[in-house]
Amino acid sequence: MELKKQIQALGEEAKKLISEAIDIEKLNQIRVEFLGKKGKLKNILKTLGKLSPEERKEIGQLANKIKEELEQLLKGRQEELKKKALEEELSKNKIDITLPPHWIEAGASHPVISTLIEISETFISMGFSVAEGPEVEKEEYNFDMLNIPKDHPARDMQDTFFLNNGDVLRTHTSPVQIRTMLKQKPPIAVIAPGRVYRKDADPTHSPMFHQIEGLLVDENVTFRDLKGILKVFLETTFGKDIPIRFRPSYFPFTEPSAEVDIGCTVCGGKGCRVCKGTGWLEILGCGMVDPNVFKAVDIDPDKYTGFAFGLGVERIAMLKYRITDIRLLFTGDLRFNHQFKGIR
Repeated sequence: MELKKQIQALGEEAKKLISEAIDIEKLNQIRVEFLGKKGKLKNILKTLGKLSPEERKEIGQLANKIKEELEQLLKGRQEELKKKALEEELSKNKIDITLPPHWIEAGASHPVISTLIEISETFISMGFSVAEGPEVEKEEYNFDMLNIPKDHPARDMQDTFFLNNGDVLRTHTSPVQIRTMLKQKPPIAVIAPGRVYRKDADPTHSPMFHQIEGLLVDENVTFRDLKGILKVFLETTFGKDIPIRFRPSYFPFTEPSAEVDIGCTVCGGKGCRVCKGTGWLEILGCGMVDPNVFKAVDIDPDKYTGFAFGLGVERIAMLKYRITDIRLLFTGDLRFNHQFKGIR
C-alpha cells in the first residue's frame, strides 16, 4: 500500500533528523515539520478519506504508532541536549572550591542607638508617647520659658552654640517639653529622645550627644510617682538588684529637684576609678515641674502638677557596656561596633 510506505518513510526520515539534531531549537523545528498542525504527517492523513474503512483503520493505527515513537524520541533527545548544554556550561565556568568565599559580615547595631531604643521602649511600655522638636531652637524655648531668663546664672551651666540669627543648637531636649505643653493640655506623658549640643569635649563629654527628656503632667502627680517611674526604668535597664538613691539638687525648671545615682556597675559599689571611690554613679536629673514653667505655657499650676527628668543616652550606654571613653562612640570604627553584635 503506497500510503503505508509513505508514512513509514516519513517516520524513518524524522527519526534520522531527531538523532542528528544539535540543539533544542532544531528539535522544535523538526516537531513542527512532522507533527505540527500543518506538518507532513497531518498532510498524509488528510488523504484517508479515499481509503476503505479497513485501510483507514490500519493506516490510522500506524500513524498513531509512529507519532508516539517520534514524540518519545523528541523528548529523549531534548533531555540529552539539555544535559549536554549544562555540562558544557559547567566546564566553561568551573568553580574552584579551594578559593576563599566572598564573606559578607553581618552588621551590628551601634550601642548608643540600641540604648536609645531600649530606653524609649521601656517608657513607652509605661504609657509614655514619643515627642520630637527641632535641633536648632529658639532661645525662648531653650531657656526663657524653662525659667532660665537672660540674666539667670544657670545659663552659665551650659556652654551653648549660638547661631548668627540668634537661635541656638539646643543644649537639652527640654524645649520639647515646652512645645508639647503649648500644643497639648494635660494629661501629658511624653518622652523626647534626640541630639543635643554643648561646647565640651573630653573622655566623658562630647560636643554632640543624645538625651531623653521625660514629662508627665496631670492632676495630683507627686514626687512618689516620679520615683516609681524611674525605679522601673533603672531596674529594667541595669537589673533588679541595682542600688538606687536620690540626692537633692538644683535645676531651674524643676522644684524640688534631685540627682539620681545607681550603684557602680564596674566595681559593684566597692569603689573604683570610674566611680571615684564612692561606689555610686550619677545617672540622671529629675524633679517636679516648676510652677513658673506651667505659667509660661498657660497651664494652671494650682490645678496641675507634673514631673520631668533628663538622662544622657551615651552615659547610660557607657555604664551598661563598660565603655571608658565617650569618643569611642563617635569614631565610626566598625571594629568597635562589631563588639556589640546581638545586644538587641
